[in-house]
Amino acid sequence: MARKVSFSALESRSARLRLKIRRRPYSGPSLARGIALMYRRNKTNGTWVLKVSDGHGAYWTKGFALADDFEDADARNVLTFHEAQDAAKKLARSDDGSANNAPITVDGALKDYRRDLEARGANPYNAEHPRLHLTPALLSKPVALLAATELKKWRDGLLGTMAPATINRLCRCVCAALELTAQHDQRVKNREAWEIGLANLPNAQEARNVILPDDKVHEFVAAAYGLDHQFGLLTDTLANTGARPSQAVRLRVEDLHDHPVRPKLMMPKSAKGGGRNRSAKKAERYSVPITVQLAVRLKLAARGRAADAQLLLQSNDSPWNNNPRENYHRQVDKVVTAIGVDPAEVTMYCLRHSSIVRMLLRNVPIRLVASLHNTSVAMIEKHYSRYITEHSIDDITRVGLLSEPAPAGDNVVSIGGR
Repeated sequence: MARKVSFSALESRSARLRLKIRRRPYSGPSLARGIALMYRRNKTNGTWVLKVSDGHGAYWTKGFALADDFEDADARNVLTFHEAQDAAKKLARSDDGSANNAPITVDGALKDYRRDLEARGANPYNAEHPRLHLTPALLSKPVALLAATELKKWRDGLLGTMAPATINRLCRCVCAALELTAQHDQRVKNREAWEIGLANLPNAQEARNVILPDDKVHEFVAAAYGLDHQFGLLTDTLANTGARPSQAVRLRVEDLHDHPVRPKLMMPKSAKGGGRNRSAKKAERYSVPITVQLAVRLKLAARGRAADAQLLLQSNDSPWNNNPRENYHRQVDKVVTAIGVDPAEVTMYCLRHSSIVRMLLRNVPIRLVASLHNTSVAMIEKHYSRYITEHSIDDITRVGLLSEPAPAGDNVVSIGGR
């Protein structure tokens, strides 16, 4: 068993409460070579602070838990003096037993995750979005000290502020950042904290697949053109192709094949699903047919630009970013309101949902629908089956109803002697 160090000024609750409240931590005992425990006296529970030498004449400090000044210790968030010693040594020492590396916090984990996403050509938004919802206390907490109960409390606190499916997506982003930290820091051995605390909420429909009828899609596109021509081109392209916005904004001028009768776009793949070869996948293209009218508008907009220039631009001729929603969400709200539908339900993504269902209802083979929308048959069946049923009950299924027998003229059999 590890030897416990005594230090009368900090060891008991009563001794600590006799200290003056101040921002600068009080010095505490040395726990090992280059590792010391300190204490910051607060109006509420004090804070245990770790001080570690980097071996080169400098040191780093990190507050890592509350002291049991006004509430009982729980061995996780609120620690006694002796419990704080064990936690401090665990945080200070890396896998090789040295104390040169500061424990990474949730904030640091998200920063590392952002760099990893950028290196893999993925969207850094997934590392930035959680910051809008994580509390300062969680952001500053070392990953190695996270507990399932506090993560679950944070997740459940989001209920009522956003859809359960959105909470699940947010939690997956946080889990990915924490998992990346665990893979690179052997001190992090508490994977169950986020596996349990940030588990998916049940019965959360993953996609709000709002399907617009064709006349509403035309109104959507027309209203977008009326608001801004460049925004209208993006909207028109999404309505024609059913592509994800993040794919369409990566189209280049050379991706437009303006055949007079059969024009098409060579759409960049999304590379969804992770993996380490995302950049290579995103460079791949697949053929998507478009209308002659859209091809004419795109060709006119691209006139005079280089083949490798972006095909779709914003109104100020700057490129859309990797998460175009950040640029156009206010415009979409105006368009949706103008055509008389609910902005809380209808988004730009509904053009993709509508495109998929339109093709399915017109008996385009499901395998081809999946290919044209850069997804899988399994995902089509999972997310669109019930919508197909709702929208096709009169158009398709009625042909399978049992028909009434044709009248037999005078050959009618009487019933009951009549």
